[in-house]
Amino acid sequence: MSTEPERLRILHVIARLNVGGAALHVAQLAAEQVRRGHRVLVVAGTIPDGEESMEYLVGELSLPFRKLSTLRRDLSLPGDSAAVRELVRIIGTERPDVLHTHTAKAGATARIAARLAGRARPRVVVHTYHGHVLRGYFSPAKTAVFRRIERGLAKRTSALVAVSEQVRDDLVAMGIAPRERFAVIPYGFDLSGRVDPGGSLRERVRAELGAGDGTFVVGWVGRLTAIKQPLLLVRTLHSLAGQGVDATLCVVGDGPDRPEAEALARELGMAGRCRFVGYQKELAGFYAAFDAFCLTSANEGTPVAAIEALAAERPVVATRVGGVPAVVEEGETGFLAADGDADALADALARLARDPALRERLGRRGAERMRELFGTERMVDEIEALYRRCLP
Repeated sequence: MSTEPERLRILHVIARLNVGGAALHVAQLAAEQVRRGHRVLVVAGTIPDGEESMEYLVGELSLPFRKLSTLRRDLSLPGDSAAVRELVRIIGTERPDVLHTHTAKAGATARIAARLAGRARPRVVVHTYHGHVLRGYFSPAKTAVFRRIERGLAKRTSALVAVSEQVRDDLVAMGIAPRERFAVIPYGFDLSGRVDPGGSLRERVRAELGAGDGTFVVGWVGRLTAIKQPLLLVRTLHSLAGQGVDATLCVVGDGPDRPEAEALARELGMAGRCRFVGYQKELAGFYAAFDAFCLTSANEGTPVAAIEALAAERPVVATRVGGVPAVVEEGETGFLAADGDADALADALARLARDPALRERLGRRGAERMRELFGTERMVDEIEALYRRCLP
């Protein structure tokens, strides 16, 4: 006689629901868990000035949600201590079976709160590394401190999840935890509302960009920050134009590095070829308008924008960093280049510009692969199985 699986009380804590893969992942994971009958609450901190919000997903997906004003991106002993106290109270009220934390700040404060929650302590504590800030973000001294903290927290966590093998391998190499402590569970997304493979929006958006039929439109979507290397993106366009390609760069997103990127475009004589369109909630039309997508990041956990571009049947040219090779297959769905190599990125884009049949083949293969690898059902099944393996 079979019995139904135990319904779980699940508490997700994330630093902030800003634009990015982590927020989209948490929202869609929580929504599917609610659909499966679990009792779920998402707790998120405040979004700092200058970052765009994805909190609209809470309403769209009807998620049980609590905003925690004390949980902030910036390091602050008084603020972080207040966040821990608030999280202890939430854990005491909700009595979750599973505490699932996401991103570094939420992972630290919520896991400390779980240790302090007494009899309300969750039966299972899971932390997902959507990437990491343990290399290239802070000074060597701060980075060393953060690594020690992560090692200590990892020892007291039921399960550690990495969103790609590359993220896991990075963390293992830094001594955060042994390889066997990590479960690699790639993202899963419902991409149906975020892409338009049929291309019905293509002509309208290209007209808004001023791109003619013969113009090769290179797309980029993300937050304009140092780790995304928007200056490398502009230099890549300059190199591409130098090869005689009639190209326009469409930059979708905003961030602190936008003024510097726009200034470099003017300096290189590329201002007329660059369209900085700012943050856009609706992306399907932009992916449809692109002929290829370029990702110039210095590090990525799982490059969600590249996944979306491929799902929209657009080939991707990207830097060979972090979890990117797990998404972009060389010669199959796009091309990879060494980090910082604008000329190599431009060479790959020029090859795509001159060969529409190659673009179509790589794009079609990319869409097939994204459906295989990044489906929501698969991801939620794997995470729920992990929870149940950890239940005492």
